[in-house]
Amino acid sequence: MKLSRYFALLSCLFFFTAVVHAQTLTGKWNSTVDLAGQGGNPTFVLQQSNDKLTGTYSGALGEAPLHGTVKGADITFDFDAYGGTIHYVGKLSEDGKKIAGTCDYGQLGKGTFTATKAEAAPPKQ
Repeated sequence: MKLSRYFALLSCLFFFTAVVHAQTLTGKWNSTVDLAGQGGNPTFVLQQSNDKLTGTYSGALGEAPLHGTVKGADITFDFDAYGGTIHYVGKLSEDGKKIAGTCDYGQLGKGTFTATKAEAAPPKQ
């Protein structure tokens, strides 16, 4: 009897942990990019489906579709601009509201970025 309670408790704990860690990246992200003292504030509109990430980059390089992957808290995505591929690698915070990592803009340089998830607009009434 005690063993079955233990397994029930363990199952509930596993389920709770899975729900807590099932953050979604879907939404608008406001970011700050630093490329050796220069940079900008692009936005990303992301759509996550399981471990697949799609969306749009909007910033100093115009607008471009992006694609990437999500593996737990690890995120990578790329988009093409001015004949080259821009590459981002980041980690999602535990609360699911921030991403921080590195970015490679090819000839423009390598740097760091932080992104914060924008609050969802309240439903129209």
